[in-house]
Amino acid sequence: MLEVTRKQTTEGSVDICLRVPAEEAARFLEASVAFWRLAGHDVREVNEDGEQLFSVEEVLGESTPGRLLRGARFREELTQQELADRLGIARRHISEMENNKRPIGKAMAKRLGDVLNVGYKIFL
Repeated sequence: MLEVTRKQTTEGSVDICLRVPAEEAARFLEASVAFWRLAGHDVREVNEDGEQLFSVEEVLGESTPGRLLRGARFREELTQQELADRLGIARRHISEMENNKRPIGKAMAKRLGDVLNVGYKIFL
């Protein structure tokens, strides 16, 4: 019995599938994307279901160290006070860092990274 299938909405487009060595895949993808963009084509990444993937910058806009700190703190389900207690600093310092009123130095970034289970470089 025949099944009803969705009509493709990509008329005029062609999917191209290439097999490359695994260790070269990232480099090949980067070069391919650069080539197609240079040729004036929009290149979008899709998942296995054909849904478009978006970068963090496209979804969240500008990523500041304070915004990333707040997001990492929420992910770990910590309040500003709980994070401050773990770091041994005043709560207001966390607030100031999250609002980009206080810079996050390298030493503090490393401490934050350890407590929040993220790479410290995102805070620099």
